[in-house]
Amino acid sequence: MVLVTTLVALIVALAAVIGYDLSAYHRILVSDMTTQAELLGRTIAPALAFDDVRVAKENLSLLRFRPLVSSAAVYNARGALFATYARADDPRAFPKLPGPDSARVDARDLVVFKRIVSDGEILGTVYLRADYELFDRVYDYLGIAAVVLFAAMLVALLMSSWMQNIVTRPILAIAQVAREVVGQRDYSRRAVKMSADEVGTLVDSFNDMLTEIDRRTRELEASNAKLAQEAEERGRAEREILRLNAELEGRVRERTAQLETANRELESFSYSVSHDLRAPLRAIDGFGQALLDDFPENLPDEAKRYLSRIRSSTQHMAQLIEDLLKLARVSRGPLERRTVDLGQVAQQVVGELQQREPGRAVEVSVWDGMLAEADPHLLRAALDNLIGNAWKFTAKSAKPRIEIGALKDRGRTTFFVRDNGAGFDMAYADKLFGAFQRLHSANEYAGTGIGLATVQRIVHRHGGRIWAEGEVGKGAVFFFTLALAAEEAADEGAVGKKAHG
Repeated sequence: MVLVTTLVALIVALAAVIGYDLSAYHRILVSDMTTQAELLGRTIAPALAFDDVRVAKENLSLLRFRPLVSSAAVYNARGALFATYARADDPRAFPKLPGPDSARVDARDLVVFKRIVSDGEILGTVYLRADYELFDRVYDYLGIAAVVLFAAMLVALLMSSWMQNIVTRPILAIAQVAREVVGQRDYSRRAVKMSADEVGTLVDSFNDMLTEIDRRTRELEASNAKLAQEAEERGRAEREILRLNAELEGRVRERTAQLETANRELESFSYSVSHDLRAPLRAIDGFGQALLDDFPENLPDEAKRYLSRIRSSTQHMAQLIEDLLKLARVSRGPLERRTVDLGQVAQQVVGELQQREPGRAVEVSVWDGMLAEADPHLLRAALDNLIGNAWKFTAKSAKPRIEIGALKDRGRTTFFVRDNGAGFDMAYADKLFGAFQRLHSANEYAGTGIGLATVQRIVHRHGGRIWAEGEVGKGAVFFFTLALAAEEAADEGAVGKKAHG
């Protein structure tokens, strides 16, 4: 193996040296002949200009001092042969026409064409043919390489034999002891030290290693026995934990089922009570209106005022019950996700508000491209409340404006409804989404305080979150997100801003 490695290394090294030398020879010869042709062109240019063949031949005859050049010629601008030179042993004929500037190998010759240019005018072409001794150099190198390889392999063989006696044999003895130790797991065996050199130091280190392995093996066996005992105890503890976890999970499932049942019963009770309360309220409101319509002259003004207050209170109670029913329906109904154009839904809500109050001039901006995976009915209910609130709380603004849009950040879409209305104090922001919580008096702005609680429940059912920012007298903005899984199914295109209204 050592001899093969040595042989491969020598072959690679010799091939690299020979390749580099041959490449350098070709490059230098081409450069030399090209330069020679250029010099000839400069010296012969006057002769071509004055049509002096004798001077041209004299210049070419100087190539006899360049033994490599076997023949040369000069062509005039019309491509006709003007003057020639040929070595005595060169029987080749000259080309009939000159070629373009080039340097190429033709068999064992290097052929060079170089144009003669003076003041931008082509006067003629120089032709050179030189001996290309690359192949002769290859044969010489191959002979030298063979001799070098033979000598190197002989030296390597002698060194290998010497190394085998001095180094390899003791190492093989160590390897034999190592195999016996591995096979029989007997760490008491030791290798025999044959010399006091580096190999002897290696034997001592190997024996010390065996001693250390023997000691650590005994310690490891004792540690394994202890770990086995601890593992058995841990296994018993884990089984007990699994049993307790299973028992706890059963209790949690039972308690969860009880809570779900209680919630359903509570929601059903709330729905039923709210539904049953509407009939007597309608009767009270209806009879109050009948009294005002049927006995307008018999009732004193004080009685009419009382009846108006009774009707106003019953209507407020009816609206409160209706909002409670909506809140119950939000929690009870199934959630059916589908792709919804939130901008289109917002446009419908705005259109209904404008029809309800045609006298109000509110600037409304709805962005395009707002797609979401959501329950269309629940999303409509949420936008009814959010946009309705914005419409309501901008009633006292000089130039009311409402904007519905969406923002994208790392694949998550956040929708928002912004207005420049009454706003609110951020110190009370945590009370916004509680049922029956109001930050403005009923005399200022009508409402039941249930709308935002309904919106929060709708958003939570979609796996999202809702929050708000505002400032008193400068408006408010409500942000909400839907579940990330739903957003991935929505249109990934950029949300473009395009105002409507």
